[in-house]
Amino acid sequence: MASLKDDVLAKLAAIAAPDGRPLPATGTLSEIIAGDGKVFFSITVEAAQVRTWEHVRASAERAVRSIPGVQSVMVALTAERAGGGGGAGAQSPRPAPGAARPAQPAPGRAHGQGPHGHGPHAHGPHGHGPQPAGPAGIPGVGAIIAVASGKGGVGKSTVAINLALALRDLGLKVGVLDADIYGPSLPKLLAIKERPQTAGGTRLKPIVRHGMPVMSIGFLVEEETPMIWRGPMVMSALTQMLREVDWGSLDVLVVDMPPGTGDAQLTMAQQVPLKGAVIVSTPQDLALIDARRGIAMFRRVNVPVLGIVENMSTFICPHCGTRSDIFGHGGARHEAERLAVPFLGEVPLALAIREKSDAGLPVVASEPEGPHAQAFRAIAERVREGLQVESRPAPKIVIEA
Repeated sequence: MASLKDDVLAKLAAIAAPDGRPLPATGTLSEIIAGDGKVFFSITVEAAQVRTWEHVRASAERAVRSIPGVQSVMVALTAERAGGGGGAGAQSPRPAPGAARPAQPAPGRAHGQGPHGHGPHAHGPHGHGPQPAGPAGIPGVGAIIAVASGKGGVGKSTVAINLALALRDLGLKVGVLDADIYGPSLPKLLAIKERPQTAGGTRLKPIVRHGMPVMSIGFLVEEETPMIWRGPMVMSALTQMLREVDWGSLDVLVVDMPPGTGDAQLTMAQQVPLKGAVIVSTPQDLALIDARRGIAMFRRVNVPVLGIVENMSTFICPHCGTRSDIFGHGGARHEAERLAVPFLGEVPLALAIREKSDAGLPVVASEPEGPHAQAFRAIAERVREGLQVESRPAPKIVIEA
């Protein structure tokens, strides 16, 4: 019996590339991820060929969507620069897996525009050309906030889901998007194993937990499946999860960002009008260095920094009550004062938070009257206050010479 992946390849074999060859014979296809009615893959071509390949991408998506049992399809057309002096039609050699490639314009941008939507002679903030309109919001969503960190391992996802629950407890309608494509945490944090359903065959219905609609790429792939995607496909996936999900009416959409300052952060800043960013860090100097980079990045793209959360702030022994500052203490507060951003609060390094998170029972939902839930609600109150302040102009990437 043929697998879904075999069915996909059979359909793609009937799609002709611009040079007339069957699509699978062109060497442009990524690995095809197929299972449980979901299909994901990308087509990688040279930047100069993007326009001539867009109809191939659309045809491939329609063909795969016609396979019985396929519920959702994502086909990304990614582009890479041709190396050396090859002409526009030359096929550049494909680098070894993991090799870095510069991301190129996504389909639909005008010819000659840079990767962030600016033309080759884009003006900075003091240029003379008309300023582009800001990104459109998501219908029905009042405010979008990013929970970010400069590095992994600081408990960002745990803070994000508990912050969302705490905002819910303040009476807000809240949704959560897990934007960490490479390391999605929401399925584990909320013990979600089912797959999202589709609405009308084109949009995804988010899964509802604790009264909140939630979405993650982790709902669509197996837990141990590596997401070996280049930047443009990550950007395409994020855009689809933002705009092709039925979020309904929300006061706040909390986005759990991947760590660092790369494609995902820039995509969020360009694709939606972020109301602000919450930076999560531990107190130690090593984490704070990366937190500074995160703050600088959001400021660079005109996204307000709502404040810093100091996670794993201190440890209180549950047996003897002795306090131990394992990662130091007060570093994030000091950094917030130095950078003139709000300090949102401290979350302790506590066994209960870890155990509840691993069990898919966030502490704000499972122990709402406990001290840890109170700490998250205090942080949520400060975030809500920050959201009530008039936001800055819509984010815009500026390319400097």
